[in-house]
Amino acid sequence: MNALGKFMSPSRVLVFGFALLILFGALLLTLPQATQDGLGLPFLNAAFTATSAVCVTGLVVVDTGTTFSIFGQWIILFLIQVGGLGFMTFATLFAMILGKRITLKERLLLQEALNQFSVEGIVRLTKSVLQISFAIEAIGAVILTLRWHSDYGWSKALYYGVFHSISAFNNAGIDLFGNFSSLTAFVGDPIVNITIMLLIICGGLGFIVLAEILQHRKKFRLHTKIVLQVSGALILLGAVFIFIMEYSNPMTLGPLPLGTKVLAAFFQSVSPRTAGFNTINLAGMYDTTLLSVIVLMFIGASPGGTGGGIKTTTFISIVLSVLSTYRSDPHVVLEGRTLPRDVIQKAWAITTTAVILVFVILSILSYTENSDLLTVLFEVTSAFGTVGLSLGITPTLSSVGKVAIILTMFIGRVGPLTLAFVLSQKKNQQAGHVKYPDERILIG
Repeated sequence: MNALGKFMSPSRVLVFGFALLILFGALLLTLPQATQDGLGLPFLNAAFTATSAVCVTGLVVVDTGTTFSIFGQWIILFLIQVGGLGFMTFATLFAMILGKRITLKERLLLQEALNQFSVEGIVRLTKSVLQISFAIEAIGAVILTLRWHSDYGWSKALYYGVFHSISAFNNAGIDLFGNFSSLTAFVGDPIVNITIMLLIICGGLGFIVLAEILQHRKKFRLHTKIVLQVSGALILLGAVFIFIMEYSNPMTLGPLPLGTKVLAAFFQSVSPRTAGFNTINLAGMYDTTLLSVIVLMFIGASPGGTGGGIKTTTFISIVLSVLSTYRSDPHVVLEGRTLPRDVIQKAWAITTTAVILVFVILSILSYTENSDLLTVLFEVTSAFGTVGLSLGITPTLSSVGKVAIILTMFIGRVGPLTLAFVLSQKKNQQAGHVKYPDERILIG
């Protein structure tokens, strides 16, 4: 660790690495070749688009399908792929291709990037991440290509299949269909809906969970079981709530046949897990439904995957911590196991930091943007959760609003605690172990 130096800790390298990748992408998107009009994007819009791609968010200030050239779209796709899997994962891939040895410093960076407890087996895990990701993306691309070839022809269908498979698996939600329409043209298409949903879910579960599932283990680890249970429950409950609330809404599910209503409800429950695609008009949803979507976006996906949010495991840790407090039980128990105190503290720290961040950015945008509070809250939460869903205000954001959303997407991708550790000054290691006298304060 001494070799890394004070300013080269794994957390710092990852944060600055993501920032440099965004800057690199933004500069490329300002090139004349990147846009169809041959003018390139203004730098702020380019920075917004690059941040959205690298942070696999999906919020866009310009329409991707009609604004960017093929060159520009490939830049965005590259940023999505590297941002979703992590630049250290790709650096390791190139090192392995070149036959280079993975150093301890690089293993420490991979440990931080993949959110692991130790460096043991980290290179093997990285190989699995790459193999699993490319395999799932390839399967998704093939299915979508076969579905779309009758609509667009083989070459365009293949291009669309690859782009949207990568975008969905990495939970980016950026599409090429034009006019900010996302997947609304395919609201009743089961092949497109189910394929995109499965890609989103696979990317959001986390690579450790995917690896255990694919290994056909008879007994999953606690982390895997909880991720699967909480993810499944959130998707099911979200779909049921959206279906009930929007069933007769003429702006959303109302005009659709029953089967399509069910499909659309499930899709809009899966998408807030940080993907950003939509098949119905989100702006037409009732306020109560929008609030439920905001909650789903805030929770987000699971650790070690391509999604954002506070994560499913953080959410369940907070819920169980509250319940244990109600029961006056000092221990937080899950599936017959006691969760360590530092895990609960980290969960509370992440959630509290996230709430403060959303509140601060909400306060800024509620002043700078000409929109109602719920619409702005939806936008801010979508940015923090790296979701990409919007009620339509993204293209009209002011310069201040764009900068605020850029920062929110970046913090949501690298993690609020990671950024806090990077910005804070390290205190003396021994000072952290000093035990001061106890004294109570009044709570509640």
